Amino acid sequence: MHHDAVLPDGRALSNLAVAEIPDWLPLLDVALTACDGLFVNVEIKNAPNETEWDPTEAVAADVARLIVERGLQSRTIVSAFSLATIDAVRAADPSVATGWLTLPGYDQAEALETVARGGHAALHPHHLAVTAGLVEQAHALGLAVHTWTVDDPDRIRELAAADVDSVITNVPDLALAALR
Repeated sequence: MHHDAVLPDGRALSNLAVAEIPDWLPLLDVALTACDGLFVNVEIKNAPNETEWDPTEAVAADVARLIVERGLQSRTIVSAFSLATIDAVRAADPSVATGWLTLPGYDQAEALETVARGGHAALHPHHLAVTAGLVEQAHALGLAVHTWTVDDPDRIRELAAADVDSVITNVPDLALAALR
């Protein structure tokens, strides 16, 4: 479980055997155990513009399989910027919820239609692209809106007032305090 493709020492994670992964970096199954009882967003990074891109989407299938084996479908969503990745998760097991990450400049209404057509559960737009109207439109389609990455308390409150389903943040204690 790591946000970036490389470790601080410059080694690419995709080139490491499990035994070479530093102790401070948990594998997905360990991270899921640590998050017991919480709703978890697992983001898969696999895009054609990345040096370690895997066009087979093997990781997507492996992640879906792990979630199902652990019986975590009700409290896990898998997200990615790549539609191919979340499509691969759904193909591996449609009981695993998926969400599409989008950037602020993307046409969010079009993204909602794409997500709905693909059978995905959610849109994950950058918080700057979120409006109350977008959330209302998503909810009318039966889709959740999980926005990222929001660390400003005022913006967190605005998004809560717009009825987003969740806010992805680097500062959960600050977010909780803002929502109290």
